[in-house]
Order: sequence, then structure tokens, then C-alpha cells
Amino acid sequence: MSDADDADLRLAEALIFASAEPVKPSALIQALSEAADTDAIMAALQRRYEGRGVELVQVAGGWQFRTAPDLASRLTRVILAPRRLPRAAMETLAIIAWHQPITRPEIEEIRGAAISQTTMDQLLEAGLVTPRGRKDTPGRPTLWVTTAAFLAQFNLSDLRDLPRRDDLLAGLALAIAPPPETG
Repeated sequence: MSDADDADLRLAEALIFASAEPVKPSALIQALSEAADTDAIMAALQRRYEGRGVELVQVAGGWQFRTAPDLASRLTRVILAPRRLPRAAMETLAIIAWHQPITRPEIEEIRGAAISQTTMDQLLEAGLVTPRGRKDTPGRPTLWVTTAAFLAQFNLSDLRDLPRRDDLLAGLALAIAPPPETG
């Protein structure tokens, strides 16, 4: 590795380390030298952190250091874990994730129950959803979408990484299917 490559590797490492959010490829390209092969630098950096206490992973369309999965359970005793969202908030979040952009009345129709303002406030405060314009219908209701923080929270690179509805229904059918008869 040349001195220029090493400087770009160190710069990428520092940029990702200092960022609270996943670092997008466009930010890396902007920060690194013009001759830098961003993909090669990120692959080298990822190899450097393999098997260590923190690993470099792709989440939410960017790069972020994360605690190694095998250590996470030991850290939950030491580090204050974020509070869990109530069931209504998780249901609402799942509906938004799979149907976005979606309005509150549409969420309520799918969910079959009204959504309290507290539920939406919890999702907003956690940074998991955000308003994204208004629907061109009477009353112009707000359209809701998930955020990059949602992707990072659930360790997803992209919304395409969400399980498909058909896969979830097939898993549910297997879980509730009667056990096979034994002869």
C-alpha cells in the first residue's frame, strides 16, 4: 500500500469513527484524494477490523463502526440500552416501513386501530420516522417515511433488505401449522 493509499485509509477511518451517523459513499469520495479507489480502501479498512471488538459494517447506505455481534450481549450489562418501543409504536413503524410513503389514516386502516399522538411522537423522537411531504388528497395529510436512523437501528443497508411480506406470512404459517402426524 502506498503512502497516498495509507493516508486515504487513515482519513476514511477517522471520518467514520468521528461520525455519529453512517458515512455515505459520497462523503467518502469527497473527503478522499481524487486518485483514491474508495471501494478498495473500504474493503481494506473492513479487513483491518475483522475479528476485533468493533467491526466496520455497511448500514443505512453508508459505513459505520459497530460492536462485534459476539460482544454485544456482554456490553448490554455495562452500557445503558435504549428503551424498547411499545407494541403500538412497533406496529406503526412496521406499517410505515413496508408501505411508505403512507398517511396516518392509511396506517390506522391497515392496523385496524387509531394511532395516538404519543405513538407518533415516540417514533419521531427516536428519529425512526420523518414527514415527507403531503398527499394530494382532501385535507392534504402528511406522508410518513422511515429514516436512515431506522435502517441503522435495525442493521439494514437499504429498505430492500426488509423481509418480504410473503416470507413473513410463510414463516407464520409454518409456526402455526399442526405438527405432522406420526404413524
